[in-house]
Amino acid sequence: MNAEQLPPPWLFPQARARTPQAMGSEPFIPLADGARTTCECGFLRGIVEGTTAPVVILDRHLRYLYVNPVWSQVTGVPAETFLGRRFGEVLPDVQTPDDVLIEVLADGQPREVTLNGTTRIPSPVGSRLWRAVFHRLEVEGRVVGVCGISVEVSNLRQYLDDLESAHQRLALLDAAATRVGTTLDVKATCAELADFLAPSLADVAGVAIVEEEFFGMPAPPPGILRLRKMKLSGPPELQRPLIELGGAEPYVDFPRNSAPRRCIDGGRPWLGNLASDETLQKVIVHPERVRLFRTAGVHSVLIVPLPTAGRCVGIVMLMRAGASPPFSEDDILTAQGVASRAAVSIDSAHRYSHEHTMTLELQRALLSEPDGPHRTVEVATRYLPSGRSALVGGDWYDSVALPDGRTLLVMGDVMGHGFQAAVAMSQYRSVLRTVAATGLAVDAMLDEADRTAARIGLDRPATCVLVLVDSEAGTCTAATAGHLPPLLIRPNGDTGLISLPAGPPIGTELGDYEATTFAFEPGSVLLLYTDGLVEQRGVDIDDSVRALTELGLSADEPLEHLLDTLLAQLTGGMCDDDIALLAARLRAGPTDGSVRQPGPPES
Repeated sequence: MNAEQLPPPWLFPQARARTPQAMGSEPFIPLADGARTTCECGFLRGIVEGTTAPVVILDRHLRYLYVNPVWSQVTGVPAETFLGRRFGEVLPDVQTPDDVLIEVLADGQPREVTLNGTTRIPSPVGSRLWRAVFHRLEVEGRVVGVCGISVEVSNLRQYLDDLESAHQRLALLDAAATRVGTTLDVKATCAELADFLAPSLADVAGVAIVEEEFFGMPAPPPGILRLRKMKLSGPPELQRPLIELGGAEPYVDFPRNSAPRRCIDGGRPWLGNLASDETLQKVIVHPERVRLFRTAGVHSVLIVPLPTAGRCVGIVMLMRAGASPPFSEDDILTAQGVASRAAVSIDSAHRYSHEHTMTLELQRALLSEPDGPHRTVEVATRYLPSGRSALVGGDWYDSVALPDGRTLLVMGDVMGHGFQAAVAMSQYRSVLRTVAATGLAVDAMLDEADRTAARIGLDRPATCVLVLVDSEAGTCTAATAGHLPPLLIRPNGDTGLISLPAGPPIGTELGDYEATTFAFEPGSVLLLYTDGLVEQRGVDIDDSVRALTELGLSADEPLEHLLDTLLAQLTGGMCDDDIALLAARLRAGPTDGSVRQPGPPES
């Protein structure tokens, strides 16, 4: 080593000059050309070269004068390579802070900078990050350069990035919890999931569920899994070429070696980043449909299962196209989280739909009409179960053609909900049909039904209204057992409630019912209903019942349309309680040649 390689005297001003021979094998870092003195490895040198923080010294032209061993180690560049060269010449992939260093040289104020980039030494966090402070160096009032001391914060930055990613993932999952599964409808839930994922996680999102009922279609061949396409969501320009991915049918069949089938069978996501045509064929099975992906510009596909505790209910297919980046590991974790929560909602909606269908079929069976009214009376009915559950209820209606040409209309409501109420409803219905066949007056029918219910041990009371329609006389005779009053709509537009003397519910053994007769001319409509139609929280039920007269219902429109209009105005399709409706209209003129037989007088 010669004297020209030694550090300048101002670097360690407290050091005493030594000859190279005196330094022996003691390690040192060479500095700028032109150094003429030696430096003792004293106190200051021990700090600079012993610290774990990188230290660099640059001259006024921002050329390296000195680097400590740590900076050489973390960059992978020998110390000699730095000397006399500018920052960006040695480390071209690390951000250059030249503009800040010029300001430090100009005004002498220390400044912090961030150095970001990659070096020859690879890092597990990828791009590295340092926080550095630069100070101006002066000798006898003359500016000679700047000194920088830095600390690597790459791991801290990675931790903060991971923390931010976790926060974003949790925020996305929270948003999914409020936007997916808002109804108990399978189709709506799948649509909410697809609409949420595109564009939250993908350019295009498709949802398909496992087909378990084939609705009259041939079952798939053995070993084939059938998925029903539920919703494809994304921009129209991407949806158009992708809409026929699974074919024209509303379902698509997958063999065992297909990606969706493997995803469902294994319960793990399938990833095709920057997928080749061969890889995309595993997604859609049919090679000729790969062009649909390419036409839409799709380059990456992620398939995530929709798992529940007992089974996988379907899949979500996420696609990225154009300039969108491929899917990352964080994207996969987020998609799995959203899919897992959505799967529970889809499964619950599917179970509800199945139970709801069975419930309605049971209710329809209980409300079946083996005979119906006489042809002189037109009848339409509706039963709308409560939106709170899939249980059957105790509401019922009936229309019975009596032998003397008259028709008995019945509307009732057993107290309570569930199958016990439904069973009691069926028994009350049978009792009233049996009593009606005796030819008693309507008030006597209620008396007999009240006694019979007590005799056979029915422990659930029921409200009920009976209306006996006499087509020939153009009258109705009605009696109520604690039920709401019928609504009469006349052809001239007059609408009013039929005031009936109050009576106790049947099944209480209190009896004492009274009948009322009123005119019922041809073309008039009589509406019977249960309290689910008019009950509203915070509103007196008498006010709600009176409001029926202000709905502007017409006796001229078809009865089915009238009931639809009524339900749409008052419920919007959902209700807090079961609703049963019966609308009856007296047809004008005789419809058959039957002669009415005299019946017992009305009381």
